[in-house]
Amino acid sequence: MIIKHAILRVRSGQVVEFEAAIAKAKPLIAASPGFIDIEIRADCEEPNCYLLLVKWKDIASHRDGFRKSGRYVQWRAMLHHFYDPMPEVSYFGEVL
Repeated sequence: MIIKHAILRVRSGQVVEFEAAIAKAKPLIAASPGFIDIEIRADCEEPNCYLLLVKWKDIASHRDGFRKSGRYVQWRAMLHHFYDPMPEVSYFGEVL
């Protein structure tokens, strides 16, 4: 299992809309082969900042599966306009 990590910085004044959109978008990613779990956590100290953690069976499930699917096209349309800047994605492996 791997964990995909991203820091989501949401444009000022769009937090309510973002949170509604991410709730609607979650089923798109959850329907993907290799998907295990998703967490989105609001930053306790920095407004407009969120931590996105998605557990996948492997990196290919995310990069070659979800990212190349029609579900990702919908995900991107629903969420990417909220970000400034666009988030960088990192992958983390098994617990040491």
